[in-house]
Amino acid sequence: MIIGILSQKGGVGKTTLSINLAACFADGGLSVLLVDADPQASAQSWSSVREEEPLFPVIGMAKPSLHKDLPSVAGNYDVTIIDGAPRVNDLGRASILASDLVVIPVQPSPYDVWAAGDTVSLIEEARVFKENLKAVFAINRKIVNTAIGRDVETALGDYPFGILKHHVCQRVVFAESAATGRTIFEVAAQSEAAREVTAMAEEIWQMQGETS
Repeated sequence: MIIGILSQKGGVGKTTLSINLAACFADGGLSVLLVDADPQASAQSWSSVREEEPLFPVIGMAKPSLHKDLPSVAGNYDVTIIDGAPRVNDLGRASILASDLVVIPVQPSPYDVWAAGDTVSLIEEARVFKENLKAVFAINRKIVNTAIGRDVETALGDYPFGILKHHVCQRVVFAESAATGRTIFEVAAQSEAAREVTAMAEEIWQMQGETS
């Protein structure tokens, strides 16, 4: 299963979500590959500061031929997660075409909701070539107990994709763990953050049958 974590808008938490979802799948006993398809190489930077043994391999593949090059590599893993690039259409299209499922992180902000339309358009274009491609929104960096956190689901209802039931909230532990090349499961395994990511990962994994 190849999961693209993609958004044409920067700052939505793609890399943080990609890394921690990968860690959750790996912790569950699956073989996982994380592909850094962002020219900023944030996932690779995270991996390079890590002192512990790698939880999963992280490779850079920020090139327009990603959709042609990745399948032969991804075939060796149960789950491949692509940390996609923002605002780079050629790389975005390649990441989408390489994916079985595209997860679109959206922060509870009107700007994020409006920007989601660009990603939706790219996915709909890709479906001309890959008709079984699935996509879903993931509400990320949600502020707990705020009205805008609830209203974002209503706003996203205008788009043709569903929304994951489980959301991930904004929590300091994400930044604290990333600074040392670790994941929330290593620094705060019993935290709300870990629980939220686990619930989202389980929901995404359940979609595997729909992408086969």
